[in-house]
Amino acid sequence: MGAVQIQAQDICVGNIVWLRENDEVPCDLVLVGTSDPQGICYVETAALDGETDLKTRVIASACMGLSPELLHKIKGAIECPNPDKDIRRFDANLRLFPPFIDNDLCPLTINNTLLQSCYLRNTEWACGVAVYTGNETKLGMTRGIPEPKLTAVDAMIDKLTGAIFLFQIVVVIVLGIAGNVWKDTEAQKLWYVLYPKEGPWYELLVIPLRFELLCSIMIPISIKVSLDLVKSLYAKFIDWDDEMYDHDTNTPSHAANTAISEDLGQVEYILTDKTGTLTENRMIFRRCCINGTFYGNESGDALKDMELLNAIGSKRPDVIRFLTVMAVCNTVIPLRSQNGTICYKAQSQDEDALVHAAAHLHMVLFNKNGNTLEVNFNASVLQYEILDTLEFTSDRKRMSVVVRDCQNQSIILLTKGADEAILPNASSGQQIRTYVEAVEQYSQLGLRTLCLAWRELNEDEYREWSLLFKEANSTLVDREWKLAEVCQRLENDLEILGITAIEDRLQDGVPETIETLRKAGINFWMLTGDKQNTAIQIALSCNFISPEPKGQLLLINGKNEDEVSRSLERVLCTMRITSSEPKDVAFVIDGWALEIALKHHQKKFTELATLSRTAICCRVTPSQKAQLVELLKSREYRTLAIGDGGNDVRMIQQADIGVGISGREGLQAARAADYSIGKFKFLKRLILVHGRYSYNRTAFLSQYSFYKSLLICFIQIFFSFISGVSGTSLFNSVSLMAYNVFYTSVPVLVSILDKDLSERTVMQHPQILFYCQTGRLLNPSTFAGWFGRSLFHALIVFLISINVYNDERSEKEELSMVALSGCIWLQAFVMVVETNSFTVLQHLAIWGNLAAFYVINCIISTLPSAGMYTIMFRLCRQPSYWITMFLIVAAGMGPVVAVKYFRYTYRSSAINKLQQAERLGGPIVSLGNVEPQLKSMEKDVALLSISQPNSRNPVYEPLLSDSLTSSRRSLGPATPFDFFPTQSRLSSTYSRNCSDKMETMEADEVSVAMDKLQSQNEIL
Repeated sequence: MGAVQIQAQDICVGNIVWLRENDEVPCDLVLVGTSDPQGICYVETAALDGETDLKTRVIASACMGLSPELLHKIKGAIECPNPDKDIRRFDANLRLFPPFIDNDLCPLTINNTLLQSCYLRNTEWACGVAVYTGNETKLGMTRGIPEPKLTAVDAMIDKLTGAIFLFQIVVVIVLGIAGNVWKDTEAQKLWYVLYPKEGPWYELLVIPLRFELLCSIMIPISIKVSLDLVKSLYAKFIDWDDEMYDHDTNTPSHAANTAISEDLGQVEYILTDKTGTLTENRMIFRRCCINGTFYGNESGDALKDMELLNAIGSKRPDVIRFLTVMAVCNTVIPLRSQNGTICYKAQSQDEDALVHAAAHLHMVLFNKNGNTLEVNFNASVLQYEILDTLEFTSDRKRMSVVVRDCQNQSIILLTKGADEAILPNASSGQQIRTYVEAVEQYSQLGLRTLCLAWRELNEDEYREWSLLFKEANSTLVDREWKLAEVCQRLENDLEILGITAIEDRLQDGVPETIETLRKAGINFWMLTGDKQNTAIQIALSCNFISPEPKGQLLLINGKNEDEVSRSLERVLCTMRITSSEPKDVAFVIDGWALEIALKHHQKKFTELATLSRTAICCRVTPSQKAQLVELLKSREYRTLAIGDGGNDVRMIQQADIGVGISGREGLQAARAADYSIGKFKFLKRLILVHGRYSYNRTAFLSQYSFYKSLLICFIQIFFSFISGVSGTSLFNSVSLMAYNVFYTSVPVLVSILDKDLSERTVMQHPQILFYCQTGRLLNPSTFAGWFGRSLFHALIVFLISINVYNDERSEKEELSMVALSGCIWLQAFVMVVETNSFTVLQHLAIWGNLAAFYVINCIISTLPSAGMYTIMFRLCRQPSYWITMFLIVAAGMGPVVAVKYFRYTYRSSAINKLQQAERLGGPIVSLGNVEPQLKSMEKDVALLSISQPNSRNPVYEPLLSDSLTSSRRSLGPATPFDFFPTQSRLSSTYSRNCSDKMETMEADEVSVAMDKLQSQNEIL
């Protein structure tokens, strides 16, 4: 053909690109020629949207009939919009220059394009004009840098860092002033201090700058590196989890975002799609209603209904028309295999189910060649010419085709879509009550319904409409809106043929997963495009809501602002009354009412959202899903969105955590999400195990990093009090560098293997996720505990070291090494006390790191130039050195262990009691038996909600405390730290969530149960 092979980077806009079968499309092309006489080709778009089914692309109508030789000489102009990332839309016009065609405009859509990274399949060759290249292709536009997500833990660490920075500035100023005062007063009395009596003014800055250098290690610079490292390992734990591997589809779990694992443990709202997420997205045609007659009601399978089969055998016209719409009104591609069987490639699972059902009922779609479509019905071939396709959109909620029946040359409009989009457009003389009842009946069974209709057109009507359609199809501005307006002119006065009912089964484990996560205090919202009744039935079957009398559904409906306002107010009043009752209350709202509520009554709807545990939003669009996520995020709730299709991408990206299911709708959701899983049931393990462990470990690691930096810094400050407040460093630079890099980093990094409870216990008692949701392990109160611990340990190390080595024979380097050794020993035992489950690796890290400290310093002590020559050898030979280490550990860890033992024994939390049950080896008691204080917690929550009606209640925890009431007892019911806004606040509905699933027990009954457990263990 005379083509030249070049690199993709050398393609310029306007070049004609030739592709061979199985070639990858190098840029975005407008298709102008193919090897198929009808001008079609097949492309695989899996790399673009994850959908493995082949899609058809057709050349522009202006290029029909052009030979390959003429394609080399083609000239024209393409008017196209600016580059964007919408892979489902391309509104452009093609104008060929003479002599190829007159100067008429030819509209172009996405069906006339080949997008970058697609593959040409089942087509010998194709050629197109490059319209977008490089980073301006639709795929290139989607490669933008994603907006970073800040976790609640990261936000709290930033605030704590700011507080430490302010503390550091205060310390520097105070000590700097004190140092200058001492220099001008006391230093002048000491003959050996060679301070000049007078000096320039800037000497006043010398001592404060020294203290700034000493205190610069208060904020651990390595904390971000350490957190990034451990978070990457958290993500790998998810990737390596065999229990989250889907063997049916060979799909492993995958963490695409390595920075937000701890947020999984703080999820408060889950917003989920229905089709393909809760259900299998395997559509099966079950029932239908044709011309008022119900088929499949008795057997549950219309395909085996003898009455329907007899109607087909007798060629009843209404049944034949119904089957014709099923077989023809779609975008399905029939492909014939080598053995002669026909398989269908469908972009929609609903269309696939309808076409297969029609084929089973002898209306077989077997050929689609360009604009010609052939159907085999009872051994006779019916041929149709496709004149126009009125594509489905989420706003129109229907799809139509205009065909010419080649048998009698009549023009017919075939339509299928949602009942609310079809039934209002029925002809005035037709009774539709039966169809409305059919929709209600099928919806009550949880079946997906579609309404089928048709209309016969005359030539003049079609010709007039076709001109308007062509004009709307050629516009570059608001093309979709103008097309919808033109389509509405034709899609009216329809003859309703019947209703189809398609079953979409629930995935395995969905009810159990939702029930477990609801016990964990997580609220669920279902956002679906299905009908209200269908969504309600699915919600009931998967434990989304409870049936009466335990559960109650409140409907919000209306077609205008007044109706929606009254309905919303009524539901709000009911919700306020029942908020104090242990009743599962949920509200249901459709897309139309939701649009009005979000636009005109957002404050009321927001209040309703915070009061309700469960919501079902029906007939919602992708943009409305994203709006609801943003609404909950604006109230500072941690949200998780989960879906499986391209219409869920906006919701997934908007949420704090996005989870995509690698489903039958492709990989768009999975690729856009932070985490991808094979089935919904794996969400339980993702949150309860990986999320909870990640939060616990990150909370400990971050606070421990501050602790070890503050410890060494406080020792420096104490040393300044006996060194003339001069800012002199007790430790040399080598020791300070090695302290953070070698001596203290390894043990804390191995803490990522720590588990406070076994995975089995965590899955059995999801209520303990409460501690993570409310930020109980990382907040100003817990940080104050670590701050106090570092100050106490620094005081112990300094006082013992300075008193033991205060004689004249001791060198400053010896005192420095003794103090440093005391810090290392203390931190080793802190790791031992704070570790819940030991492995060989953890023992090796803690004690091996301690041994490495002595090995490294012994090596350094052999170097005369290191400033520590023979220091470590001399110290290790002194019994006083080892006695000092024993005294430091005993004095430093004794009070910590005592307080921990007291709280573990006498004020133990649910986690403590579960740990004790695990260690005793007895049966693990239920959380209802180990959390009797939940009743008192409910009273506290009720009191706090009076003073804070629009926010959730702050919960802080003091040092070493896990009890539910200890934080309020120490801080008071309404005294949060003003400097720190609430990081993760307890929902006022949480206690109601827990009380639905727990039975509390008196304190004496708990002690009896634990005594029995302990006695059984002693007997064993």
